[in-house]
Amino acid sequence: MKRRLLLLLLIWSLFVPFVAQTSSAAVPVPQTPQGPRISAPQRATAATTARLPEAELADRVLSNGLEIIVLQDHSEPVVTIELAAKNGSYTEPPELNGLSHLYEHMFFKANRAIANAEDYLKTIGQMGIAYNGSTREEVVNYYFSTTSPNLRTAMQFMKDAARYPLFDDKEFEREREVVIGEIDRNESNPFYYLNKEMNDRLFYKYQSRKQPLGNRQTVSTATTAMMRLIQSRYYVPNNAALVVTGDVKPEEIFQMAQDLFGDWPRREKDPFVEFPLVEHPPLTKSEGLVIKQPVQNVIIQIGWHGPSIGKDNAATYAADVFSFILRQPNSRFQRALVDSGLVTAVDLGYYTQRNVGPIFLTAQTTPEKAQAALAAIYNEISHFNDKDYFTDEQLESAKGLLEADDLYSREKLSEYAHTLSFWWASTGIDYFRGYLPTLRRTSRADINRYVTTYIQGKPHVSLALMSEEAQRQAQLKPEELIGK
Repeated sequence: MKRRLLLLLLIWSLFVPFVAQTSSAAVPVPQTPQGPRISAPQRATAATTARLPEAELADRVLSNGLEIIVLQDHSEPVVTIELAAKNGSYTEPPELNGLSHLYEHMFFKANRAIANAEDYLKTIGQMGIAYNGSTREEVVNYYFSTTSPNLRTAMQFMKDAARYPLFDDKEFEREREVVIGEIDRNESNPFYYLNKEMNDRLFYKYQSRKQPLGNRQTVSTATTAMMRLIQSRYYVPNNAALVVTGDVKPEEIFQMAQDLFGDWPRREKDPFVEFPLVEHPPLTKSEGLVIKQPVQNVIIQIGWHGPSIGKDNAATYAADVFSFILRQPNSRFQRALVDSGLVTAVDLGYYTQRNVGPIFLTAQTTPEKAQAALAAIYNEISHFNDKDYFTDEQLESAKGLLEADDLYSREKLSEYAHTLSFWWASTGIDYFRGYLPTLRRTSRADINRYVTTYIQGKPHVSLALMSEEAQRQAQLKPEELIGK
């Protein structure tokens, strides 16, 4: 699940992997070093027969293929307009790696309507419009948030930015250096190397397809012609969605979208038919490695290939429920690892993806406890499918927590627009609509199948991030890291 994979920080200085964001936001987005996040255990609530209200989405597809998704809420006179494209690192062979991210940086620059970035920023700032974008593996999204009287103006800005970018050479050179600077900052942080090593080993044949940040060589040699290439392939209406949330009426949005985007020419051939996604080969063996970086504690991370949307949807629901069971403070998982004092924090999470979603177990411990913590972690994994590993009450509580999480996230619709974009791109809006009803039907047998198919006894990558001094004390060996 995207929202809860390694979400609540106990290591406050670490940055969630997978996301590259623009640095040009009118309202800055906090940037922190790249590294794993470990979820805090979640307080279980008593299961109840009352169900939480589901998001009532209205959607329509224009004749050119552009999908319009609307979630209205008139409690505040605020709207968010977001354009999402099915693009990101999963579309990038090595020679294009990082260009989706670089394109994101160019999105809010000069276009046919506004001739330079300075005028663009000034115009947006005067209207109180906040904007930003992000690049993930399977989606790139851009948004404007403003007051409802500025709705049509913001929609016009989105049209001009999406359809008529100028890709000014001087602006392009500046943004290319900004992205290289972002790469520099990531490479200066120890946790970058844990994430990169994990992804490179899990997805060893097509490493670039799981690296949204990109690489220095590709970005530094990029040209505006490459931006036009990205635009022609992926920034087309039949590969995009317009998500609008807040103080709006669906029918008015549908008409406005038709007026502004209806004549946007569709791409004759589906980009994913012309440029098919790669098939990540399964791991053939387990690997263990110690990564030596100047960090205070020992971070252990174990990764598996998880289910892919479109191939094993049922397992994605079981993955989310099981992760929430393990996060409950009274779970056997937390009691055996955290309450025992072997680790200070631990989490198991699944990241929903169409093109192989990874499963990560991440734990923080100390050098003197590292060997014992690893042994205890693998012992817990071996018992995941025991009949008494979790109770029926814990199963129902986890479902309730997932529903509550969705409702809570809707309190800020400007951010919920990003959630809708993510699900639209990686799963499709029908999956999202059926998420809570299907989640409620998840059974113990579904979880057992998920664990058996993707975790227990399966090849995996196990890494330990620690300092030279910590390794001298811990003396971790590769065979210990992989559970032998």
